[in-house]
Amino acid sequence: MIEKVIETNAVKITGKVVSEKEFSHEMYGEGFYSFKIEIPRLSEQVDVLPVTVSERLLVGMELKKEDHVTVEGQLRSYNRYINGNNKLILTVFARDVYKPEDEEFQELMKKPNEIFLDGYICKKPVYRTTPFGREITDLLVAVNRPYNKSDYIPCIAWGRNARFCEKLRIGDHIKLWGRIQSREYQKKFEDGSVDNKVAYEVSLSKLEYVEDDNNRDNEENETENE
Repeated sequence: MIEKVIETNAVKITGKVVSEKEFSHEMYGEGFYSFKIEIPRLSEQVDVLPVTVSERLLVGMELKKEDHVTVEGQLRSYNRYINGNNKLILTVFARDVYKPEDEEFQELMKKPNEIFLDGYICKKPVYRTTPFGREITDLLVAVNRPYNKSDYIPCIAWGRNARFCEKLRIGDHIKLWGRIQSREYQKKFEDGSVDNKVAYEVSLSKLEYVEDDNNRDNEENETENE
């Protein structure tokens, strides 16, 4: 059963380590470290993503800046209480980390940033257009994991997918494929100060709507009975 749940959230990223690893936390006597990995896009931009890894996976591995690594695992979320507010924190939780040989690295860089999620819409989708006229729909997808926990993953759909996702309802079951991206933005305060921040989200490239597992049949029956 646990293996089936794990299959609902799968990440594989390859890139360059751009920060020193730092101690993150300890759980049940096991230490965890964090570092950041830079992954190029097809454009000249890059995504810089946070990774959390168990000390057990780092045994015998000297992980340092500029190293090329591949990380396989899941995209996890957790809430952190900051300045009186709950903030959703995202990180790639590693199940395997390794340094590929040059030839393998070149092959992996053909698809350096991949994620698959199988979850449920847990917030009403928000459709919008950019100043340049691009269509975007913002989604929040709940993905189950073992021990009755869930990860809440912000996702964005573009163009035709955005128009389809606008019609999704809370409780709808979807499967999606895409990449994890980092996005810099500025938060402005009333005193005129500005705080530079980074958001992480999944950019969809493919979407599958699971028709036989959603809340619509119940809604239709309720409408017919009114």
